[in-house]
Amino acid sequence: MRNELLLIGSLVILYGAVLLWYRLFGRTGMYSFTVFATITANIEALLLVDAFGMEMTLGNILFATTFLVTDILSETEGKKAANRAVIVGIATSILFILVSQSWMLYQVSPNDFVRPAIVSVFSNTPRMMLASLAVYAVAQVFDVWMYHFWWKLTTKKYGDSRRFLWLRNNGSTLLSQLLNTVLFTAFAFWGIHDMPTLISIALSSYIIFVVTSLADTPVVYLARRLKEQGKDGIL
Repeated sequence: MRNELLLIGSLVILYGAVLLWYRLFGRTGMYSFTVFATITANIEALLLVDAFGMEMTLGNILFATTFLVTDILSETEGKKAANRAVIVGIATSILFILVSQSWMLYQVSPNDFVRPAIVSVFSNTPRMMLASLAVYAVAQVFDVWMYHFWWKLTTKKYGDSRRFLWLRNNGSTLLSQLLNTVLFTAFAFWGIHDMPTLISIALSSYIIFVVTSLADTPVVYLARRLKEQGKDGIL
């Protein structure tokens, strides 16, 4: 139960952190959280664990927070702000790839003991990061587009832009996470794991994404309330 409790705790803490960042820093907080989640998730995704009877990579919850961020921005700040968060994530990934790979070009001191660990972790990072970069761009742009598609559709049909937040939130995130799961598993792990493991990773990742997508809806509602009450970005 250790892994399961850690994953549940991570979900609560990270979703709470997204809301807190929006409360404290507003739109800027969402951009800064995107930077944090983009870098950390791609490192964490290198770890393979067993939890809830499935084999899965870590990083799924952190990836899910980036979709939560764009949904909050779509709901409270508009489509342009949400797309800017996507651009921030892409730029962060590119810069991190360049910087992390430059570390391995240095000739280290004879007293250095960290390089083997750095090489072990980051030698595989370019593939992971490039796969994530491509998939992130596609899935996030699709998510923002789908969010506003549902919003326009329900507003036109019912004449109320406030209604059906749950539909635009889940209707966009569940579809974009499915796209994200299939593409990332194929690009990042093809040739590294056998087919049964790939299927297990994809299935477990999407199950986690379904749970995280449903769980983030109350957070989006709370963020909208903070915006309407003028309590976002108090610092």
